[in-house]
Amino acid sequence: MSAMPAKAAMSVPLLDLKAQYADLRADLDDAVRRVMESCVFIGGPEVKALEEEVARYSQTAHAVACASGTDALLLSMWTLGIGPGDEVITSGYSFFASAGTIANNGATPVFVDIDPATYNMDVHRLEAAITPRTKAVMPVSLFGQCADIPAIRAICEKHKLWVIEDAAQSIGSEWEGRRSGSMTDFGCFSFFPSKNLGGAGDGGMIVTQNAELAERARLLCNHGAKPKYYHSLVGTNSRLDALQAAILRVKLRHLDRWSEKRAKNAELYHALFEGSRVGRPYHDPRTRHIYNQYVIRVPRRDELKAFLQERGIGTEIYYPVPLHLQKCFASLGYKAGDLPHAEAAARETLALPIYPELTEDQIRYVAHTVREFTDQG
Repeated sequence: MSAMPAKAAMSVPLLDLKAQYADLRADLDDAVRRVMESCVFIGGPEVKALEEEVARYSQTAHAVACASGTDALLLSMWTLGIGPGDEVITSGYSFFASAGTIANNGATPVFVDIDPATYNMDVHRLEAAITPRTKAVMPVSLFGQCADIPAIRAICEKHKLWVIEDAAQSIGSEWEGRRSGSMTDFGCFSFFPSKNLGGAGDGGMIVTQNAELAERARLLCNHGAKPKYYHSLVGTNSRLDALQAAILRVKLRHLDRWSEKRAKNAELYHALFEGSRVGRPYHDPRTRHIYNQYVIRVPRRDELKAFLQERGIGTEIYYPVPLHLQKCFASLGYKAGDLPHAEAAARETLALPIYPELTEDQIRYVAHTVREFTDQG
């Protein structure tokens, strides 16, 4: 690897939303102004249009906007009648919402280990986790790479189980040409600001091919009322604001370009880490990887994180404690060693900056600095 110039030090944040806003400022400001002038802040044409556009983008027949990615998961299970006495199988290595929403519905999360290459659910371990109480499976398409949904779906169809894809990090990702969220009973997206498609606050979307499920989810998002004040179900308030919808509609037009730029940034990182001790992310050739995160593996992860921080490079640990070892799930009886691949990932993984506005010089600086640490042993 070529030596960096003496004055190579620079600031590289983990994510730079100001750069994204600068690029889209005029269109975003116009979208916000349009909503403010309309004074239609709840529902209305912006939300309806976003639902139609996300459904089309995700190759699904229906999309239902809601208040967050967490609510998308929660409402999907609520729609399917999942509750006390039921078990839902999910990955042991994910953001907390995957398991938290299962518990919030009164069901019991059952954790399976991950494939150490993709960090997604190890399909070969799924069937052994199914019991007579299992009601659904929640695979997580982590870090922007679609899980093996067809294989998971085949097992679930055999056992007559629902499938809810936690696609919070994978909008636009594909498995053999089929979009994340389109192959399951429900796909659940998050529009948290750090996502590839991020809003100016919280937001989420449920997608499905099933009209009846979509209608029930839509009712539950709005207190079960249709028409207004006539409640066929007991729902809740989980609506997406029109301001968020308008902002997301602007950004959706750029999503493929951004995801392709993330993939190009990943290719450069791959090349710069060639021959090093850095464990590079695996890209399953059957997928379109959108690199919501670029996650490396190193033995001395915490030391590397501190080393990079001192040199102006932002990083993040996704996730330091696997779900089965979280304190709130102690009553489930899991112990260290039960999910060894999830536990190893929690110890060894580190996310580097990958956002589309990164310059080549910034990427080279990050890679050089990582190797400065790892190459010395």
